[in-house]
Amino acid sequence: MSSLLSVLRLRVRAEADPGVLARVLERFQNINVLPRRVIAEYATGEIFHIEVDVVDVSEHTLSIIAAKVGQTPNVLDAYWHYA
Repeated sequence: MSSLLSVLRLRVRAEADPGVLARVLERFQNINVLPRRVIAEYATGEIFHIEVDVVDVSEHTLSIIAAKVGQTPNVLDAYWHYA
């Protein structure tokens, strides 16, 4: 199975901050990738959950994006997996 044909999902858990969604999506804009699906939910405990599904992005590239997102202010953790 080619990693470029797989749907990969970035999952982000962040503190409630209005700018965090834009900062996450900016990473995909920078590489000219339009996400297949984006889900954002403000949950209990002041936690904001974001899921971004992408295709045509390699595992290596998404690993770099997850690492960079994980260093973003107000982000608690970021990782990817196959959707």
